[in-house]
This record gives sequence, C-alpha cells and structure tokens, in this order.
Amino acid sequence: MPRAERRPARHPQIARGAALALLLLLVSSPSLAAAPSTRCVGLRPRKARQLETRCLALQHGGRERTFRLYAPEHAAEPAPLLLVLHGGGGSGAGMELLTLQGFDRIADREGLVVAYPDGVGHGWNDGRSHLRSQAVKEQVDDVSFLRALVDDLAGSMPIDRSRVYATGISNGGMMSYRLACDAPDVFAAVAPVAADLGVELAARCAPARPIPIAILDGTEDPIMPWAGGEVRILGSSRGRVISAPDSFERWRALDRCGEPSTSAPRAAEPADDTSVVTHVARECAGGAEVRLYEVRGGGHTWPGGEPYLGRWLVGRVSHALDANQEIWGFVSRFRAPAR
Repeated sequence: MPRAERRPARHPQIARGAALALLLLLVSSPSLAAAPSTRCVGLRPRKARQLETRCLALQHGGRERTFRLYAPEHAAEPAPLLLVLHGGGGSGAGMELLTLQGFDRIADREGLVVAYPDGVGHGWNDGRSHLRSQAVKEQVDDVSFLRALVDDLAGSMPIDRSRVYATGISNGGMMSYRLACDAPDVFAAVAPVAADLGVELAARCAPARPIPIAILDGTEDPIMPWAGGEVRILGSSRGRVISAPDSFERWRALDRCGEPSTSAPRAAEPADDTSVVTHVARECAGGAEVRLYEVRGGGHTWPGGEPYLGRWLVGRVSHALDANQEIWGFVSRFRAPAR
C-alpha cells in the first residue's frame, strides 16, 4: 500500500468547497445510483484523513463496487472525466496518494472530475486469463463496471461524454489497455504507466476506432519487463507481456500512424540518474497519436510520484517528468466521437 506524507493543499478552500459541492450533489440528485459509503478499500484511519476525495459505491454485477471521487467546486460544464486505476494490491485511496494528489490539483485548475475506483480483491481483470487474482478467478467484468461508473456519473452531473479518459499503473495500466481495446466508444484516450500490452490482449485487440495512447515505461522496471516476457513479483509469475517498444509499435499499427520521431534525452533536475526519451507517432487515422515515454533508469513507479515501496523491489522513481501533468496534457487534447 503506498505510504505518503500529507502534502498541504495549494487551495484548501477549494478542497473544502469540493466536499460541500459533492455532498449537495448527492443530496439533490435522485438519479445518482452511487451513494456515500464507508466501504472503500482503504488506508488506516490516520491515512484516510489525508484524502481529499469522498468514498461512494454503486451496485454492479451483484457486488457493491466502491470508488473515490474528486469533484472540484468549479468543475467545467460539461466536465471531462478521468479514471485513475490502481495497481495490483492497491486501492483508489492508495492511488490518490501515489500520484501525490496531482490529478486533484489539475482538477482544481482545469475543472475535470477525477474518479479512483477500487478493483475486486485489490485488482483488475485486465485480460491475463491465468492471473491468480480474485478479479480473474471470479471473472469480474471490469470493462462493464467501468462503463457503468462512467454512465452513473454522467447521469448525475454534467460530464462531457466525448472527454472521458483512463490511466493507471501496473495492473491498472494494463486495464487501461483493455479499456482502449474493448470500450473505444467510451474512452477518448488512455495512458498506461509501468505496463506493457499483455500477450493475450495483444493477440485479439482490434478497437473499432483509432485510440490515442501514451505509454510511460521504465527501462529498469524489475516487475514489468521493458524487453517483454514474464511479469514477476517476488518470484511469482503474473503472465506475459510484449515489450514496451512492441506495445508502442502494435498500437502504432492499430492506429495506422506514420513513422515515429524520437526526442533527445531529457534528464531529471536535480539529477536522479534517470532521463526520458519520447517516441511519438503522428499522422494517425482519426487524428490519433501514439507516444512512448522511455524512462531510462526508471522502475515500476509513477514518474514524479510517491516512492511507495523499497527501491530494491520496485526500482527508482524518476523525476525526469511529472506523469500527472504529462498524462493530462496528452489525453486532454482528444475527444471521442459523439455517441
């Protein structure tokens, strides 16, 4: 579970206003299926006090599915919606802290709504059929759940259905790939972090339209291999993935893009023995774009985020880029076709 020190909110009055606005929304919107809950997969009570989000739940697939929501006081009308998906063993609460609440601050500035859903058993059914997790063993339909979450929020507040996006780390990043493959009618763009395209999903993925995607992967990730192969955590196999460059090339082919360009390395300041090289494929069908952020020296971590576990286990956190700002700057440029 990620551990983080409390970062003072840049705009505490906005955070308080967000809580009040969300409470009023829940009281005044009878169409909202989601309701306040205390059952979000979470942190210890002292950690929970650090969160700026509210815990909500909705019924789906015979289960109560929980998520945390950040709705700024001055949300845009209609507002973009960003789903931020935790990694295996994590939670929506942990993901809010792992990203150092950076998306909450972007929401204050840009007026978007941010949701941090909880996976069943701390995980997502991301397309790896042999993954030994509760979500996979019980064949949880997470694509359907995340569709339902978007529908529920859009039914209760003015969400811009053309500007719905997803990002996530590790298992959550692989779930982002699956949403791009299986729900291209809902998600305008996605951004997987520390995640390659699973072998099984790569073999069948054929989205009905070109989907913009930004992939952020560390070259020294000890869990998700940059060069492809077996995903391993403490000796336990978690399925197979194609390499990060092959994930980029596969998506470039799916989106029918032109030849890619590559930037010069950009080092972290202050130096942390990492740098980032950006590979970009433009001239894609439907105005899409495909990016691969090659985080040289980076580990199984969120660039610019919380070092949630020991470096010996997950590798180095790079500060050569701020993943929150980079992801929002990328996805926010795109819109899905009208539904």
